[in-house]
Amino acid sequence: MNVEKKVPQTLQVIRAVGILFAFILSATFSQAQTRKIYNANKTQALEELTVKEGGLSFYVIGDWGRNGHFKQMEIAAIMQQAGFIIKPDFIISTGDNFYPDGIASVKDPFIISSFEDIYYGSNLFCPWYLVLGNHGYLGNVEAQIDYTKISQRWNMPNHYYLVDKEVDDFKTRLIFLDTNPLQQSYYEEEKYRKIKEQDTLQQKRWLLNALETSEAKWNIVVGHHPMYSAGKDQEETSLQNLLESTSKDSKVDIVFSGHQHVIAHQKSDESTIQQFISGSGSRGEDVGKSSSTKFIDSDEGFLIVIVQEKEILVQAVNWKGEVLYKREIFR
Repeated sequence: MNVEKKVPQTLQVIRAVGILFAFILSATFSQAQTRKIYNANKTQALEELTVKEGGLSFYVIGDWGRNGHFKQMEIAAIMQQAGFIIKPDFIISTGDNFYPDGIASVKDPFIISSFEDIYYGSNLFCPWYLVLGNHGYLGNVEAQIDYTKISQRWNMPNHYYLVDKEVDDFKTRLIFLDTNPLQQSYYEEEKYRKIKEQDTLQQKRWLLNALETSEAKWNIVVGHHPMYSAGKDQEETSLQNLLESTSKDSKVDIVFSGHQHVIAHQKSDESTIQQFISGSGSRGEDVGKSSSTKFIDSDEGFLIVIVQEKEILVQAVNWKGEVLYKREIFR
């Protein structure tokens, strides 16, 4: 009797394993079919990019984590193709890496579906340096930091951190901030209660020390929130006051940020700092235009940056590969 019962049970197990294997194989094959592999640039518009020999090259993208929806996948494809013209040494993310509520843990499948399976191009397998956005604070903040220990290309070792690069006998210091605790309005919202755990004064002291001790030719600050809005909303931020006070000694050269879903360049007459917003990594949004705005576009896209000893070139590219804007900053 026991043998008779075991035979059909064994057949059921074999059948179940076979069905599961067929499902996995089908899903894998389906995913491979939908993936577009680019081993060369196939977008003519990208030929308008200005290429410079030597220096440090990187991309800046923000507010992207939407599971491939809107224009996220299209932008990833353009980034990959642009890499055959200007290969990035690394990629900077200006935050809001996972919409709408961050991630739950380092095992959250959202990391795979919104990051690993989107930015799979060969040119995008370089170091990514990321900061936290406000949407990250709606989930498990520490999970984004801890993923640094799991992924070789994901780098967010702490809420704020330094990265020094040296190439062609000159140094560039990249200062990555957690700007969320610097937003006063967040302290009045229950959903951002986790920011109260952060020591804002300690981060400010750390930033000032990072600038004072820098021996770099260029000091670049990266944070999620802009110093000031690229649009009509001109709310002053603690970051603006902090950075502009240091810029009197020519310590901060450029700020890269996101938060606003645009690509923009700003330069106030009262400040020496150049600000670039790259916050339309998946979805753009019209925010108007402020008096300090030199360029703004609500199209989805990213920035390509080339740093050389005496100049920095910033180029804005949209999801179709069109070069929207170029700006050279000289030392």
